[in-house]
Amino acid sequence: MRFIIPLLTLPLLQTSILHAEDKPAAWWNPAWSQRQLLTLDTSAASSDASGAATVLVRLHDGNFQFANATEGGSDLRFIAGDGKTSLPYQVEKWDGLLNEAFVWVRLPEITSGGKTTAYLYYGGGDPAVAAPDKAKAYGDNSAAVHHFSEPTPADATSNANNANAAATLAEGSLIGRGLRLPSPAPLTLAGSDSINWTQGQDLGVSFWIKPASLQANAALLSRGDFKILLDQGIPLIESAGQRSNAGAPVAAGSWHHLVVVSKDGGLQLFLDGKPYGQLAAVLPAGNDALAIGHAAESEAFIGEMDELHITRTAPTPGDIQLAFANQGSSEAAQRTLFLGEVEGGEATGSHSAALEHVMLFGDIARNMMFDGWIAIGVCIIMIVVGWTVAFRKFTYLNSIQKGTAEFLSQWKSLSSDLTALDHTDEKSIRTLGGSTAPATLALVEKSPLYEIYHIGSEEIRHRLARDKNRTQGLSGRSIQAIRAALDAGLVRVTHKLTNGLVYLTISIAGGPYVGLLGTVVGVMITFAIIAKSGEVDVNSIAPGIASALLATVAGLVVAIPALFIYSYLNSRIKNTTAEIQVFIDEFIAKMAEYYPPAGEVSPYAPAERPTPESKP
Repeated sequence: MRFIIPLLTLPLLQTSILHAEDKPAAWWNPAWSQRQLLTLDTSAASSDASGAATVLVRLHDGNFQFANATEGGSDLRFIAGDGKTSLPYQVEKWDGLLNEAFVWVRLPEITSGGKTTAYLYYGGGDPAVAAPDKAKAYGDNSAAVHHFSEPTPADATSNANNANAAATLAEGSLIGRGLRLPSPAPLTLAGSDSINWTQGQDLGVSFWIKPASLQANAALLSRGDFKILLDQGIPLIESAGQRSNAGAPVAAGSWHHLVVVSKDGGLQLFLDGKPYGQLAAVLPAGNDALAIGHAAESEAFIGEMDELHITRTAPTPGDIQLAFANQGSSEAAQRTLFLGEVEGGEATGSHSAALEHVMLFGDIARNMMFDGWIAIGVCIIMIVVGWTVAFRKFTYLNSIQKGTAEFLSQWKSLSSDLTALDHTDEKSIRTLGGSTAPATLALVEKSPLYEIYHIGSEEIRHRLARDKNRTQGLSGRSIQAIRAALDAGLVRVTHKLTNGLVYLTISIAGGPYVGLLGTVVGVMITFAIIAKSGEVDVNSIAPGIASALLATVAGLVVAIPALFIYSYLNSRIKNTTAEIQVFIDEFIAKMAEYYPPAGEVSPYAPAERPTPESKP
């Protein structure tokens, strides 16, 4: 049994250089549109590891197109280098918001001191082609594998050696989530046929630790008389009261890889891939509970733990060196594992980046809290109301613009002689002296100028009703009264033109504030959760902050279009009211010219008018 090995990646340029000589295998299944070559180079880690192994594939923006994969990684398929054999895999974490994923895959054979290749397929897929059993991502010699990705740590193998109680998880640990110790309740793995030990058997126990401080006799793992300790930063094996020899202490606040190997009647300790200490004692038999992070007579470990792997075979030094190199973040790790360029399907599609950005909003929305949805709901209401008002106002202004153009065409001939209009006849007034066809009149009646004209003509008609020969004219007071009526009509028309614009001004002023309120509340709740859980890392902060900021984006989406629409509509309304004001001035001037007061003769009066003496 080989140790579970994490897979890191190098930049695509370096990958393409390393694999330029490789001959690609035939496409495995046309239902999958994209694939990438996966390469493990054990020589880069100075390791002679060989045989089967479970490796960790780290996916991120730099080496994988998340936009073209199914959320959760259900369309991922790993195919061996022969292009035919499907490899079992298990997704530990998939974060579509941060574009980060951790996937464990079983490689059937690792080449000692050389390269091992496989293919990662994704994009599309065939529902009839089921993924391999994820429990088979670990070999038969794996007794227990804990990634600490669930509140109650569960065994990733089929052995079901699950933890007995809920634990405190650490977001953004070494690989996804990790275990934060001490736990609220003592964390143990109950004894079972798969996890029990016999005296002196071959065994491997590996895990990563990050001590928060250096303690005396802090228990990392214990079962009966067997303990793995960290004493003032010095890793130790203790069995039946004996301890392994001490080496240099580790530093607090940094990750370190510990491996304990039982083989050939002795116990050996490896630290960060290298031999560290040994104990000339056999592994004691054990079938009771396996305690994690504590022991009855030892202090509880304070810090973080990740990737606990227990195997029923002893790993080789090459396995341990490779595991440390690839799980860490050293330069050697970057030279050891590669993920190649994208092949096939939409690999070079110019739309993928844009699509990925659009899909990010969906990922962000999934992390939205209830208060953020309230703010976005209010913004949606404002958008619906504002755009409805804008659409109706556009339609209205366009209709009156056409009506005004037609009215001014009719008015041009009518204004040359207002006396040609029979102001005593309401039909003559309405039809602009009978010169307007019914179809044209329906269009003209939509114009606010026609409304003003009608008001003025009605006022003239009332005053000339008793002067059919138009000899009395209009006095200065009458003209002043008519102007007042026209100005009142202008006010009513202006109200009609500006009706509803207040909803756009509310959107402009209120949208950003509503969005900001949702953001502030979301950020406040995010920090409150962080303070309560004690997690201060980007993985715990970023989703909450991003979802909170989405409320501000919604507020700006409300306000910015509303601002442009309001400015455009307001400009057109001002032009329309100015045009009406000019028409009122022209109407009053024409009216005063064609209907002079008594004592003055209008140039448009009848040539022969009856005198009082000539009346019978």
